[in-house]
Amino acid sequence: MHRACTPEILDSLPPGDPEAVRSRRDLRKINSVMGNARWLAGRLRALRRPGDRVLEIGAGTGEMGSALARECGPLDGLDLLSRPPCWPREAAWYTGDLCAFGDYGAYDLVVGNLIFHHLGDTALGALGQRLRSGPRVIVACEPHRSRLPRRMMAVLGPVFGASPVTLHDARVSIEAGFRANELPALLGLEPSDWDISTASSLMGAYRMVAARRS
Repeated sequence: MHRACTPEILDSLPPGDPEAVRSRRDLRKINSVMGNARWLAGRLRALRRPGDRVLEIGAGTGEMGSALARECGPLDGLDLLSRPPCWPREAAWYTGDLCAFGDYGAYDLVVGNLIFHHLGDTALGALGQRLRSGPRVIVACEPHRSRLPRRMMAVLGPVFGASPVTLHDARVSIEAGFRANELPALLGLEPSDWDISTASSLMGAYRMVAARRS
């Protein structure tokens, strides 16, 4: 499967649209099944040092970041959407394009959950250029691009009541996902400069931890 980055329906819907609300509910289930919050929290607990600043990119409706903050301490958020009501009062929120954000250097850890796959190869390269001069650690949880997760979603999604928007976007997300060392390579993270670990899970998650070498 070659990587194909296609627009997702949810990204074109107003936040209050009933189909958007239903799809975000489905996404919470998908995140739970994939174990994304549990894995990200474990990585943050292991990698965060006292005084470190953490930024979640593509923070969306703020639910993942709020859960991580409760378990692992405060973190700031960045997204095209405006600050969500659930976002911790003491944490900063930036509304803007993550590829144009100019303050990555102020953060020690950058975390992304189901956001990198939205970007084409060129955009990932541009983002990587900014990240390479910024955080000490980059943590990502994305779709694993393979036929098994795509088949599982196509078969099980309707059984669990996934909406047509979710079924479409899940297929598109998997097709835009990553395998092996594709994500760090697209970000331009050189193994000579970064300790890079990638893995995939049985539930269709692709996971990357990249730590800058001293």
